[in-house]
Amino acid sequence: MSSRLDMSTMLTIHAALRRDLEQVARIASRRDSTDVTRLRAARGWQQFKKFLVVHHQAEDDVLWPALRATVAGSPDQLALVDALEQEHAVIDPLFRAAGEAAGSRSFGDVVDELVTKLGGHLAHEESDGLDLIDASLSLADWQRFGRVHGERLTGDAATYMPWLLDGAGPRVVAAFLANIPPALAAAYRGQWASDYAALQLWDAMDAPSGVSGS
Repeated sequence: MSSRLDMSTMLTIHAALRRDLEQVARIASRRDSTDVTRLRAARGWQQFKKFLVVHHQAEDDVLWPALRATVAGSPDQLALVDALEQEHAVIDPLFRAAGEAAGSRSFGDVVDELVTKLGGHLAHEESDGLDLIDASLSLADWQRFGRVHGERLTGDAATYMPWLLDGAGPRVVAAFLANIPPALAAAYRGQWASDYAALQLWDAMDAPSGVSGS
């Protein structure tokens, strides 16, 4: 079903988060005592945490308040917005717990919960949240959310854009680049993508398909 609002960037963000979440889950599934040390040191883990936190904070600060104001007259719709925001409050502390691997819970158990909670939240947004946003939010409010989200990542654009598009198909990449300023698209094509591909995001023992980079 077609959307009134352009949801393509939101779905691309979700795909990137799922990609890294699957990588973290693979590391945790081995239940090796050295895994937590390698994960905490991995550039890929640090990026995953940082970009998810920025995404969630932009939603909490801009998207959910605008949506809540729009659906203020509908208790059921307000309950959905509240539920989506409350899911953030459960997910975000799990990153700290996984990084610390402290207390009575094992690293693997914390990551298992992170996989479940974040995966469930992304699915919930896609199955219910995006439909409500599309039906209720004004174009101006949706564009403001996108603008604020992008502004908070301005200093990380050279890393964020390749992270976001890592593993995406040609059509997704082309659609995303068509919606951003030409200078950023040119920088991505000319340097950022190749520089990012040369990074070692995960320890060689943990890299997907035996590749040490992205």
